[in-house]
Amino acid sequence: MEQKDFEKIYHDYVNQNSISNGEHEQQSEKEEIVAVRKNEDGDIIAFKTKSGRELDYVTALEEAKTGKISHIDVFHKYGRDIIRSEPDGIEENNLDNLPLF
Repeated sequence: MEQKDFEKIYHDYVNQNSISNGEHEQQSEKEEIVAVRKNEDGDIIAFKTKSGRELDYVTALEEAKTGKISHIDVFHKYGRDIIRSEPDGIEENNLDNLPLF
């Protein structure tokens, strides 16, 4: 039976978005979400980045999928892709708890 290096496989998986063309991307090059816009139902419909960009949900989703936005993940739920905060145990930086713009 083939021996697998589970640690290496997991490490490669975790770091897959931090490698681009064989070089490590600088974390500072990635956008960070600092505020959100919600509709009257309380659903997040747009995001504001640290650099001041305002992104609609679909644009933010596409950028998150390509690793251009830090500290958020994309999940497939409810039959579609959705944006979620990275689970880090800090309530204050959850998308729902960010300031509104």
